[in-house]
Amino acid sequence: MVAVGMVFNPQPRPASCSDKQLSLPCDGARYLSGFYRLEELGLQMRRQGGQVGMDAAELWIALTDGGNGLENFMDVNFPGAVKILDFQHPAGRLSQLASLVAKDEPSALASAWCHTLKHEGGRKLVAVLEALDRRRLSHAARDKLEDTLNYVRSNVHRMNYPKYLERGWQIATGAVESACKTVVNQRLCLGGMRWGEEGGDSVAHLRALYRSDPDQWDAYWAQLAGAV
Repeated sequence: MVAVGMVFNPQPRPASCSDKQLSLPCDGARYLSGFYRLEELGLQMRRQGGQVGMDAAELWIALTDGGNGLENFMDVNFPGAVKILDFQHPAGRLSQLASLVAKDEPSALASAWCHTLKHEGGRKLVAVLEALDRRRLSHAARDKLEDTLNYVRSNVHRMNYPKYLERGWQIATGAVESACKTVVNQRLCLGGMRWGEEGGDSVAHLRALYRSDPDQWDAYWAQLAGAV
């Protein structure tokens, strides 16, 4: 699978910013993409981070979708970073749970739970879910509830969304999710295309370079021409 990573400086969250806007515009974006192992990706991301002033930054934020191994990846490569779980992933799980708990108005229940998570945090959400009367739930709903509770409990340290929003930090990986489309899919997933690992890896590298901060593409080719 092609990996996509992104290092950037987020713009300050304006006071007029809508509460529903979870992602923010970013400056100095540097993308990485290819068939990287996580240890390789970490080295490359640290290099890219250094180029956008990471070493001089007062704060590092590691915003991920919670995939297997990513939290440890951040601990190893960006120690001290504030780790945030992309809000949309627990929101999706809450929506699935609500569809089993309240079949008449699941969207209203999911919205209420998401509001609790966003404005009161993961610990409060755990308390709300634990208070549900399991005796009134179907077997499938009880299983989904237990699965959701285990998920939230194991990630609660990355779910202090009220604090993150109060400090102007973004809580969604929209920029990276978008990069999966603009960096990879728009070039490698067109009709009739078939890629081997070597070719796909090479094109993914070029796409990441091309979609990065505008000066990166020209600087790379100028350096390459100078070395000839």
